[in-house]
Order: sequence, then C-alpha cells, then structure tokens
Amino acid sequence: MKQNTIPQQTHFIGVLLPEDLTLTLEECRRYMREAYGCKSGHGTPIHVTLVPPFRLPEKYSTADLVSAIEKNVLPKGLSFTAHIENFDAFGDRTLFANVCANDLWTHLRDETVKAVLNACPGCTKKDQRPFQPHASVANRDIPAGVMTSALQEMNEMQVAEDFPVDNITIFERNGSRWNATVSLPL
Repeated sequence: MKQNTIPQQTHFIGVLLPEDLTLTLEECRRYMREAYGCKSGHGTPIHVTLVPPFRLPEKYSTADLVSAIEKNVLPKGLSFTAHIENFDAFGDRTLFANVCANDLWTHLRDETVKAVLNACPGCTKKDQRPFQPHASVANRDIPAGVMTSALQEMNEMQVAEDFPVDNITIFERNGSRWNATVSLPL
C-alpha cells in the first residue's frame, strides 16, 4: 500500500459570504447531495478562497497569520462590493457560484498572499494563474457526465446578487472539516 507522503494541509484563508447568500448556496449544496450524492467540501463554510489550503509549519501559528493580516492587509481599506452571477464549473471537478472577477479581488488576494508569505516564508506560494474568485457548491465527487445538467439546474435559479467583501477569515483543519477560526473585519 502506498503511503501518502504529502503533509496534511492545516490552513487556508478566504472571505466568508453573508448569511443570506450562504443559505442560498447551502440549498445548492443540498440539491447536489440529494441529486448526485456530492458530499465533498460540504462541511466547509461558504467562502471565496484567497489563499488555498497549505500546511503551516509548526514554528508558526494562526496568531502569526492574524498578526500579518492585521498589520499588512487590514489598514489598506480593501473592502468592496462584489457580485455573484449564476454558476460555472472548472471542468467536471468543481461546480461553483460565479463571483465576478475584477482588480479589487486580485489586489485583495495578492496583498493577503504577500502578508502570509512575509510572516511565514515558504508556507504557500502565489498561484500564477489569473485569479477566479468563486464559491464552491460541489467538488471532487461530482459523478462523471452530470456537470452539464447540474449547471443547467443551478442556473435556472438565476442567482444574481451583490455582497460585501468585508472580512478576511482564517480557516483551520479539524480532522476532515475546515472551521472558520478567526474572521477579521476589513
């Protein structure tokens, strides 16, 4: 049996969505679970990821991440209003609520990644692809061949909503679940 030699990821950083939008997207998750058996990621609060999951070395702590964000990101006044417009997918792997990309999202992501790397060098790296903010509804366990019909079903809901980007939240792994440990107001 092959041993998994990849260290388990311990943290990620994102933006929690407001309660009304969270409830809508939780209904979408419920639909995907009931219609297609999708369960992956459903224990994670609805969010937009800024820094994907990474392993925080033991010499650093969540408090180091908090301090870095408080000192280097929050003072820059990066809050803004974002917009969700229906649903899209990354191939057959991830179905998500489409958060409209713009320079404000990219700047918030870049400043957050920079703060994390300055405080905890080497714990993560900046993704070189263009930033596509999104709120995952289902991922990794979507059955083959159902994405087109699942997207059609989701888009019939005609979700279109503005929401405030007003927090940076640090998530920590607790067993198989991700918990929103610290939420800092922007």
